[in-house]
Amino acid sequence: MISFVYSARSHAITFPLPRLYSFRRCPYAMRARLGILFAGLTVELREVVLKNKPAQMLAVSPKGTVPVLELAGGDRSERLVIEESREIVEWALRQSDPKGLLNTDLVSANALIDRNDNEFKHWLDRYKYADRHPELSQLDYQQKGEVFLQALENLLARNRYLLGSNIGIADIGIMPFVRQFAHVDREVFYSLPYPNLQKWLRDWLEHPVFLQTMIKFPSWQEGDDTKTGTDLFSPCPFPPNQQYQSQRRQ
Repeated sequence: MISFVYSARSHAITFPLPRLYSFRRCPYAMRARLGILFAGLTVELREVVLKNKPAQMLAVSPKGTVPVLELAGGDRSERLVIEESREIVEWALRQSDPKGLLNTDLVSANALIDRNDNEFKHWLDRYKYADRHPELSQLDYQQKGEVFLQALENLLARNRYLLGSNIGIADIGIMPFVRQFAHVDREVFYSLPYPNLQKWLRDWLEHPVFLQTMIKFPSWQEGDDTKTGTDLFSPCPFPPNQQYQSQRRQ
């Protein structure tokens, strides 16, 4: 089990930049990008098409899921590959935690994220793709997912964020999945009796870091490393720097 823990040890960042394979709408990839942004780090982003996974990604991570973070090093045998979103967030916050996301009850944060990943995500997938899981109705799956939503509502009735008055690792670890649940049917979600959770999600959807997390990037293809021109700036920095944004506007 991967847990968020504070550690004084860190991996040295060298150039080229750490490389993140990501997919914009994947909640696990969102979690990783949020961690990187809150840490104030910059990586090379490779937005992938999951139906056509690039060979370079599969070479470093044969399991073929995102996110994948490849840390720069000497030769390829010395490079560290991080394949789990929670580990990527942990790595990022070990480098830098200017907003104090680790200044929270880490035991409670880990337990809450465990519940999200191991329980809520199970019902979320079935709620979103109910036609693939005819064992129960979509309403049944929704109600099973609501057990976790009610737990979040109870926490948010006491605090602005899940475990206190400031954003913590639990918030960035869980928000992308609540967003996905809400987006199955927004009208249904906002009609549910969870006003504090709904406000928390609305605030997140307008948060400048989340908005930066969701900037659209062109899909990366094999061979892009050697391309130049106004339609592509390679490598693609995340968060996007002024030069990249200027190239994209031309």
